[in-house]
Formats: sequence, C-alpha cells, structure tokens
Amino acid sequence: MPDLWLGLGSNLGDRAATLRTALAELTANGMAVRAVSSLYATAPQGVTDQPEFLNCVARSRTALSASDALRHCQAIETTHGRVRALRWGPRTLDIDLLFYDDLVSTRPDLQLPHPRIWERAFVLAPLLELWPDLASPSGEPAQELLQRLATSQRVERVGTAVWWESAGREA
Repeated sequence: MPDLWLGLGSNLGDRAATLRTALAELTANGMAVRAVSSLYATAPQGVTDQPEFLNCVARSRTALSASDALRHCQAIETTHGRVRALRWGPRTLDIDLLFYDDLVSTRPDLQLPHPRIWERAFVLAPLLELWPDLASPSGEPAQELLQRLATSQRVERVGTAVWWESAGREA
C-alpha cells in the first residue's frame, strides 16, 4: 500500500481536539495513520489577522487512490465545519496531501507533491520530525530549508509526538 503524508492544521475552536479526532477519522476512512509528529504552534501565513495555528504531519498507508484520499480528507474537513470562504483564512481543519508515494501530479485539483512544502516552516518542521533525511526536488536537505524559513516564519513545538494517541491510532 502507498505511503500517504498529510499536513493537518487548525486555528479555530479546540484545535488539538479537532486534530486528534481528524486523525481517528482518517484511519476510519481507509488511511491508516502510522505515525504523527509533535504539535507545532505557527503564525498564520497569507492572511495574518487570525488566530495562530496548531499543525502536525501524519504518515499513513492507504489502498485509496490519491484522488479518493483527497476526497476523503475534504469530507473530513467539511464534517469539522471547514468553510472555504477566504484563501488562507481561518479554518477549523485543513488537511493537505503532501506526498503519495512517489506520485507526481500537476492536475489543478491534485498537485503532488504539494507545491508549497518547501516554502512553509509549519509543514517542514513536523515533516522532518518523521522524515529527517528528506531533500527538496533540487537535492537540498530540507533541514537547511527549514533553518532559513524559521528566521521569518514562527514555528514552535508545543506538544510531544504522543499527544494524538487517544485518537485510536492503529497499532
């Protein structure tokens, strides 16, 4: 089964509880969560006049196609009250597909790997916790990219990797 890497974020409501519940729902929807990073508090990007985010990255395995995985993620976002009124605006839940094995897709509705991974400290910090030897498409170590981004994008680890275990993860 393919490895599926997901970025999760929330900046409205009980953010940690929302992320924990979403992780359980991912497994229930055919995306068996295998590992989850620590929680990171991050400043909003784009639209900055909004609450800070909690972010994490999850590694899962799935028999779903990338398109079906995306549809399931969007359905989970919707059940958590996600409204897509303002790009980069506040949200109860955001789930991004970061990688789906080595699949490359440039479709407008499914871009893989996620095109902005390399620009976002809030994705790289938790991702590198689970995938420390990750390199960018140019071959640059992602650790070096994160060091540069962290000078202008606040990202702070606020919870250990076990924060999510009550989500009912697969053993």
